[in-house]
Amino acid sequence: ALMLSTDNDAMHRMAENVNPLVEVRKRLESDIYPDPEMSLYMVSCGGDNGGDDNNGGSGEEQPQEIAGYRYVDLGLPSGLKWAVHNMGATSPTEYGDYYAWGETATKDEFNYNECPINGVEIDDISGNPEYDAARANWGSTWRLPTFEEINELVDCCVCEWMADGLIHGINVVGPNGNSIFFPAAGYRNTTFLKYPNEYGAYWTSTSGSDRYGAHALAFDEDGTRAGWGNGRYIGRTIRPVSN
Repeated sequence: ALMLSTDNDAMHRMAENVNPLVEVRKRLESDIYPDPEMSLYMVSCGGDNGGDDNNGGSGEEQPQEIAGYRYVDLGLPSGLKWAVHNMGATSPTEYGDYYAWGETATKDEFNYNECPINGVEIDDISGNPEYDAARANWGSTWRLPTFEEINELVDCCVCEWMADGLIHGINVVGPNGNSIFFPAAGYRNTTFLKYPNEYGAYWTSTSGSDRYGAHALAFDEDGTRAGWGNGRYIGRTIRPVSN
């Protein structure tokens, strides 16, 4: 379970300044959302950005690549680039692979007694190929997001829960109108997949204070939070980022 913050003020403030939701049906040839049967929702952030972003403020994603993996610039203050899909996935709606925190290989079973980094005192693993699965597997400048960067995502973007057939998750719309999708992939404990399509939890690189947990991005239909994900041994999904 995640210990979640309850401050949604920043999201609500931003939501008050956006245009109404516009339903966008993406076609099969779309680079971002290849499923033609999936209804997606975008929120225009409004305002004139002076043409400083990738798309001149159109709110239409134009993904670029780092080391063969696509990313979207959401117009965040940090300039951080977010990958289009999860590690182990090939499209934004796929769950991809699950990882214990601090482990660089996916596996079929996630047990407390088989997590070598349990109890290890380490503050942050972002960019460290020994512990950061994104850096170890995708290479180049890809890495796990820090807890601070997850907070930036939640505070600066509009996160909208989506449910369309078998696809559930959040569409995250940045200040420049670009968006990415996070599927509600649940998590893995022992051999079981828990709460798919109901809940999403994505690892950050930042450790918890007790040396047995780490922070995560968490969401369900009730909201999106940056919180402390108890249990480094739990299998969670990863969405890489790059500067």
